[in-house]
Amino acid sequence: MAKGPRPERVPSVVGTVAAVIGLMDIAAGVFPRFRFSRIHALAEVLPGAVTQLAAAASIVVGILLLMLAHGLKRAKSLAWWAAVIVLPVGAAAHLVYRHSIAGAVFSLLLFAYLVRHRNAFTALPDPRSRWKALANFIVMSCASFGLGWVIVGSHPDQMVGDPPVLEQAEHVLWGLFGFEGSVRYTGGVDYIVGYSLGALGLLTLATTAFLAFRPAYPAAVLTEEDEDRLRELLAKHGERDSLGHFALRRDKSVVFSPSGKAAVSYRVVSGVMLASGDPIGDVEAWPGAIEKFMELAKRHSWTPAVNGCSETGGEVWTRETGLDALEMGDEAIVEVADFSLSGRSMRNVRQMVKRIERNGYTTKVRRVGDLTPEELEVVQKAANAWRDTEEERGFSMALGRIGDPKDLDAIIATAHKEPEEGEDLPFGDLRAMQHYVPWGKDGSSLELMRRDRSADPGMNELLIVAFLQAAPELKIKRMSLNFAFFRSALERGGKLGAGPVVRIQRAVLLFLSRWFQIESLYKFNEKFRPRWEPRFIVFPNSRDLPRIGFAMMQAEGFLELPRLLRRRPAPPRTDDMENERVEQAEVTRAA
Repeated sequence: MAKGPRPERVPSVVGTVAAVIGLMDIAAGVFPRFRFSRIHALAEVLPGAVTQLAAAASIVVGILLLMLAHGLKRAKSLAWWAAVIVLPVGAAAHLVYRHSIAGAVFSLLLFAYLVRHRNAFTALPDPRSRWKALANFIVMSCASFGLGWVIVGSHPDQMVGDPPVLEQAEHVLWGLFGFEGSVRYTGGVDYIVGYSLGALGLLTLATTAFLAFRPAYPAAVLTEEDEDRLRELLAKHGERDSLGHFALRRDKSVVFSPSGKAAVSYRVVSGVMLASGDPIGDVEAWPGAIEKFMELAKRHSWTPAVNGCSETGGEVWTRETGLDALEMGDEAIVEVADFSLSGRSMRNVRQMVKRIERNGYTTKVRRVGDLTPEELEVVQKAANAWRDTEEERGFSMALGRIGDPKDLDAIIATAHKEPEEGEDLPFGDLRAMQHYVPWGKDGSSLELMRRDRSADPGMNELLIVAFLQAAPELKIKRMSLNFAFFRSALERGGKLGAGPVVRIQRAVLLFLSRWFQIESLYKFNEKFRPRWEPRFIVFPNSRDLPRIGFAMMQAEGFLELPRLLRRRPAPPRTDDMENERVEQAEVTRAA
């Protein structure tokens, strides 16, 4: 006996059908000949396919169906409600306007199919989006109706007869939905008025659908209690992962295992629930935290992904969730005991550091807690002033703050040079800085590098060497540098005898290095002779990789959406935090 699609496949099937119909409707509106083709004749039996409506109505319905399809594919409960309301209306439209019994039957069958599989559409909407969508619909509808009335009455000389006010209002109402009203014009004004009304209706529906079906983007809810719990876990298990301290970013959220012995920090970006690094805490409790993470992603229909986990973390993630993993690059780790400036391999770094020191530069390496308030204020102001972007970059290897009272064990390395005569510098003799966050009890991770643009080249090399030389006194045994993305592909592709596939990969990476720091980061890290630790991306399917990559670049600050499309998370509020805790408690009880 033939079986229907699996429950998890139902949203995808329904969403695909809606998307196909939407594309047909858009094509029918944009290309007039399509409405008379055999393909469109076959589409007569599909719900939402329009033939007798104006071109504007076709575009309106098509875009609405495409937006609805996205929500259905993501199993959004709000999209399900919209579909079960729209489909009976579509069936009535088939009977009233097309006299198509087949189309009405198909609509009702699809309606029954959705009702039967109601449990497949459980993803929660964003409450803020829902109310914004309703408010947008009311405001835009009123504005469109008023503007449409003005448009209908703005051509009295071309209007046939003298239609009463009620008939003009009816014409506006039908026109907003793409139908032709009863008012007639001469000289081709019918098309101008019709397209104008249709465009107003399109704008109203498109903006409302966008607000209703866009993925939830919750406010950051890393409360003080959550942060304290994370710090306790890091104090016990922080040496496992060099990225552990970055879980304390306050624009991240966190989900804990039922035992409270492990946690996963994350941020939602463009519908992707993006974790970074390994779970925090006891490895034995990682599966519980991962399970809670996946439950929350499923409940909101977010795409789960992990950015930059270790090999051990990747094995646990893939084993517990069935997700796939892909090597994204390598992390450069320098062992303090093995570092030395002597030897031929370190000649370039040694010569650069000596040259800079001869030019009058000095360095200081101290705990943040050892800086005076005045020194810390200068460092903070300089870090903001020397930033080359409007907003702070970073997600997986960035903390986003310097000098927080809870981060006094972090380390600041600074480069200084007295201003020359007549030289006016806003930050005195400070010329460059680096900020290192704790990695367990005896390690540090490089978090930030900033320099004055007028400073000599080589400031980063100078400060890294100064840090490594001061590390024994600070009881630091290891240091984590930057990621080198796709390092192995760059290295293998440049070796003698490399195959054509590897050479092509290397050529593509070198081409992309013109815009992104791929090759330059690899070469910079390689100067310090580190050991390389592979890092991985964990993802559901290969088709999700472009979307996850886009979300990762947004999170790291390399891509910014236009301001009209950008959604900033609201500042944390007490009710937001409480709702999130209640929601997570409900997930635990359901499990």
